[in-house]
Amino acid sequence: MVNRLAHSTSPYLLQHRDNPVDWHEWGDEAFGVARTTNRPVLLSIGYSSCHWCHVMAHESFEDEATAEYMNAHFVNIKVDREERPDIDRIYMDAVQAMTGRGGWPMTVFLAPSGEPFYAGTYFPKVPHGHLPSFTQILQAVDDAWQTKRDELLEQAAKLTAAISIGIPAGDAPATGEAVERAVSTLTDTFDAEWGGFGGAPKFPQAPVLDFLLGVEALDPDRFPVAPMIRRTLDAMRAGGIYDQIGGGFARYSVDRLWLIPHFEKMLYDNALLARVYLHAGQAFGEPRYFDTVRGILDYLRTTMRDESGGIHAAEDADSEGEEGKYYVWSFAEFGAVAGGDADLIGELYGVTPNGNFEGANNLHLATGVPELAERHGLDVTTVALAKARVDDALLAVRKDRVKPGRDDKIVASWNGLAMRAFAEAGAVLDDPGYIDVATGIAQFVETGLLDANARLMRSWHRGRTSGKAFCIDYAAVSVGLFTLYQATGDERWYTLAEQLTVAMVDLFDGDDGFFSPGSDTSGLITRPMDFMDNPLPSANSMAAEAVSMLAAYRGRPADVLERVGRGAARLLEQAPHAVSHLLGVLYSTEHGRREVAIVGPSSARAGLERVYWERYRPDCVIAVGAKSSEPVPLLHDRNAPSDGAAAHVCRDHVCHLPVTTAEELREQLG
Repeated sequence: MVNRLAHSTSPYLLQHRDNPVDWHEWGDEAFGVARTTNRPVLLSIGYSSCHWCHVMAHESFEDEATAEYMNAHFVNIKVDREERPDIDRIYMDAVQAMTGRGGWPMTVFLAPSGEPFYAGTYFPKVPHGHLPSFTQILQAVDDAWQTKRDELLEQAAKLTAAISIGIPAGDAPATGEAVERAVSTLTDTFDAEWGGFGGAPKFPQAPVLDFLLGVEALDPDRFPVAPMIRRTLDAMRAGGIYDQIGGGFARYSVDRLWLIPHFEKMLYDNALLARVYLHAGQAFGEPRYFDTVRGILDYLRTTMRDESGGIHAAEDADSEGEEGKYYVWSFAEFGAVAGGDADLIGELYGVTPNGNFEGANNLHLATGVPELAERHGLDVTTVALAKARVDDALLAVRKDRVKPGRDDKIVASWNGLAMRAFAEAGAVLDDPGYIDVATGIAQFVETGLLDANARLMRSWHRGRTSGKAFCIDYAAVSVGLFTLYQATGDERWYTLAEQLTVAMVDLFDGDDGFFSPGSDTSGLITRPMDFMDNPLPSANSMAAEAVSMLAAYRGRPADVLERVGRGAARLLEQAPHAVSHLLGVLYSTEHGRREVAIVGPSSARAGLERVYWERYRPDCVIAVGAKSSEPVPLLHDRNAPSDGAAAHVCRDHVCHLPVTTAEELREQLG
């Protein structure tokens, strides 16, 4: 017998369709049942690649006795946090307010009104340490509902009021001072030995790294942060958090060495980190960073791309019921696969008889190829060729293993981030294949994620969309489309980006920032605003960036940035590193936005475009087109020689004389 989740668009919810639990999806029907039967709601929130979500499902939701109790005493609702980040945010605030911490799976008990009165995360099948069993929690909540309902409802009302307040707006501090505080905090928490910030578990923190790259590019004398960036990027790439033979980064490292990851791979992490390494390659002139970009993007396009053109959401940490089994190697198996190269490349990858993960080896770069070659008296090419042979052999064997579970839904915002990464990498690395992937994502957005009224949808799964998109979706897709336009000169993508940005302001704009759910969303106990980056750039920071880009193209001031700054004022004052992406947008705007318009036939302007992309320029937007009559305002009245192309460089719409050679443009751009 399957339950109601059999009809869901969410791969995570579909994992629960055979549970004996009488699950509902979030909606009026479920809350109507709760009101009619006067039962509380048990809300369970998770996502498909969440290890402990799977554990709780196997222990409790697949257990007949537990399900029978749940069905008799509660209305049970299952939510995919990746389809409904608004619901996740609201009730995560409740969990953190009640317990001081949060995580997934999230377990929240609600009144039929939707107001929370008790919350937690994972509860085990049997009591463990300080944790009561899930059955004990169910029984205690049911008893309280029967005997102390008025107290619970009063508590629910107070908690709802508390989480509805949000962060009070104020006057945003001076951007430069906020940047200084952010850099100071990050410097204080920097791990000088292994890179990154803070201790274990250690996350890549892509928004922070890209913020540091941006301020370093704009003002390196004031913010000499390059050593922090380099150490972190080098250590992450060498660590086991990076899939050394297949490409792509795992979600986080359980240790400070970046050695043993939580093995799930998320699209958003990889899209964001591809841009971080790309910008590092531009900033520092290091080819190894570009190699990492290719490793990430090649993983996404060969392993994660849907035939529709979009990119899948995630790969699970588990396979065959064990975390990391797909990725690790016993000492004997590695030796058998590597053959005569086993000792040499085993030394490169830190392979030992005892291993580093439950008796097996998670590969990492224990040394570099040049260092290994010198140690053994070999030339670098010989070692590199041996590494390539072993990598190919390991991949061939790994492909025959049982693969981790795949969340094959296509999330709008994550694909916007991927579109941006592929488009920008295609332009910087002069790789048409990456441009093709970005274009495929954009075409999928047009055909798969826009409804008949041009309303963007949150996600798509095998021909069906999940529901209305959120502010982060509009913002990330718009920025991705603007970037694809920059890389191709195809005005179609500029026009769609402009339309979505304008619609975003209409749907989500508030007095002091952007709401996460749209004004056409109902059924929520509050309407949250998202300012903090974790792990994606926040909705407000991405929205601010999209509006800032559109303002640069239109030649208008981005007044909305002031309102977003007011909404984030307290965070900018007290914890600016937590809003690093927004701070980077504000700083580059304050620094002075530069507009670059390159006009002429594509073949003639190619050399000028190469100059633009050869360095990381966070304060610039570029418009390209064959002639000045394009629908992009920044190109209006821009002239070019009849047989060539010209570049017009402006700062805040005050322009230099047009130039026609790469050397002249390079001099103007600096």
